[in-house]
Amino acid sequence: MLRPGGTLFYGWYIVAGGAGVQFLSGILWMQSYGAYVVLLQEDFGWSKALVAGAFALTRVESGVLGPLQGWLTDRFGPRRILTIGMLIFALGFYLFSQVETVLGFYVTFGLIAVGSSLGGFATVMVSLVNWFDRHRSKAVAFSLMGYSFGGLSVPIIILCLEAFGWRTTALISAGVILLVGLPMVQLVKHRPSEIGGVIDGGAAPGESEAKDAPLTKTRDFTAREAMRAPAFWFISIGHACSLLTVSTVMVHLVPHLTEGLDYTLAQAGLVVAALTGCQMVGQVTGGYLGDCFNKRIICTICMIFHCLGLVAVALATNVWMVLVFAFLHGLGWGTRGPLMVAMRADYFGASSFGTIMGFSSLISMLGMSIGPIFAGYMADVYGDYQLSFLIIASFAFIGSFCFFAATPPKRPQTAVAV
Repeated sequence: MLRPGGTLFYGWYIVAGGAGVQFLSGILWMQSYGAYVVLLQEDFGWSKALVAGAFALTRVESGVLGPLQGWLTDRFGPRRILTIGMLIFALGFYLFSQVETVLGFYVTFGLIAVGSSLGGFATVMVSLVNWFDRHRSKAVAFSLMGYSFGGLSVPIIILCLEAFGWRTTALISAGVILLVGLPMVQLVKHRPSEIGGVIDGGAAPGESEAKDAPLTKTRDFTAREAMRAPAFWFISIGHACSLLTVSTVMVHLVPHLTEGLDYTLAQAGLVVAALTGCQMVGQVTGGYLGDCFNKRIICTICMIFHCLGLVAVALATNVWMVLVFAFLHGLGWGTRGPLMVAMRADYFGASSFGTIMGFSSLISMLGMSIGPIFAGYMADVYGDYQLSFLIIASFAFIGSFCFFAATPPKRPQTAVAV
């Protein structure tokens, strides 16, 4: 982590800034959305499917935006895109605090989605894969821990919701994004060469170049070449299956606990915090394991954890089954999360990573959008979430086979002058 002179490699400052940005996304929106769902239904009487539909459509919007976002980030650098994203994110929360109609609700959440996408995970990852190679999984994992701390802090948002109401909480969120989020994104730089550094803070540019010389016969994939590789599709479909599970839990876990298991909103918040604590353990574990062992096999195991965890909470009759869910789902989610980025970068290289990640999001975000609507509709029809959770668990199991099949593609060759 330290450079030869004993100074901290600048890439770790980018990791810290990225973690802060993702903390805001986690606490203010993604992981607190389920609590907003309960209060919006109380105020407006909207159905579960309708409220979940807003979340799902924002995920579709983010997926469609992905290729353009990736190209813009590769072209203009992450910091500019992150800054624009933070401004839109704050505007979305301000307008959300004024919502009175279903249309207004959908439009404002569309803005929040665009802002959090441009100012969040995918944009930060473009920077990290360009700054890290040997420590890539760890860097991504530590950055994602910001998102986990956001989930761990959801009880704070729930206290605000109960004390001030959802409108005031949304307005406060807009201010926090401007005052905290905007300064943090200024830490992010695109590539080490911008400050005269080298990837991973190597010993010296000359030594790094000598070390890399034997590898000049291979090059990174272009986006078009990556999409021709079977591994691109297996990873994307496996990722979609995992996000099917994750998004369903994000939106419907709190309603399931409060309505199906008679938990209070505060008790449900503690379950979310426990789940997030397990997720954080998984992220640290996944970061170190991913740099040492086969990422493909680790992801396969994590998908089985997702499956078993969702089965446990679907059939839960006591607190121990809920805790088993929190452990398995949280550990699987946390361990797998950083490997999604690291595995794509390992397979396809960093040069066009933003664009490749963006096109992959078109597929993976299908899971993020379909899961909440499906679970909400099934709950409206059958009166509980049990059947929908079990069906979605089966897709997580299918996803394990996709990751197992995602063997590394052969790198493209380039001519070398002799």
